[in-house]
Amino acid sequence: MGRKLSALRHFYRYLLLDKIIDHDPTLNIDSPKQWKVLPKSLAPNEITAMLESADRGRSDRNVAFAIAARDRAILEVFYAGALRVSELVNAKLEDLKLDFGYVLVRGKGDKERIVPLGNSAQQALSEYIRDWRPILGGKNNSPFLFMGRGARKLTRQRVWQMVRAASSGAGRHVSPHMLRHSCATHMVENGADLRTVQTILGHADISTTQVYTHLALDRLKNVYQKHHPRAKAR
Repeated sequence: MGRKLSALRHFYRYLLLDKIIDHDPTLNIDSPKQWKVLPKSLAPNEITAMLESADRGRSDRNVAFAIAARDRAILEVFYAGALRVSELVNAKLEDLKLDFGYVLVRGKGDKERIVPLGNSAQQALSEYIRDWRPILGGKNNSPFLFMGRGARKLTRQRVWQMVRAASSGAGRHVSPHMLRHSCATHMVENGADLRTVQTILGHADISTTQVYTHLALDRLKNVYQKHHPRAKAR
């Protein structure tokens, strides 16, 4: 409908410019509202399958163990903190405040925000940093939290490949952004307010976060039906 209206407006604009008509009949027609489509997310059991898939990738070799531990930590951080790919690959070791349970993230426009990390993510990061990160770096060092062999910086493409490979355990073609949306979706489903979700996602405007509003409304209706004394009255 929107495309058809746009085509008609361009057509009548052409007719006006050529003075074939003296009035545009589309001027008072409102543009149809765009449907807001909720970004794809995973179910909690699919998240678990991905994390278990990362663990199964381990072998007896130290480097393979280190890569598997790093990948597990990356998946945990994606899901715990709803990070963007660029934010994750650019995160520095000094940005991680593991004792306090959060990481300092630099998002769009170089804006900083504090992102909390749950126990599962903290444990995965602690193991990775303590036991396996030095093996990946070898004799070299890197300021970045997550790195490849020889302390090389991870690329966005490599992270995408890793997430896609790990998602085979969930039977889905998963992107890093789906983990970000899964975090937001599951928080709202479990009662988080949109302002909190906005802060964690790093949205400058809450209208961007309001794509998750329908989840909050569904929960609101369920709570109302359960607790209001006359919700079920006939």
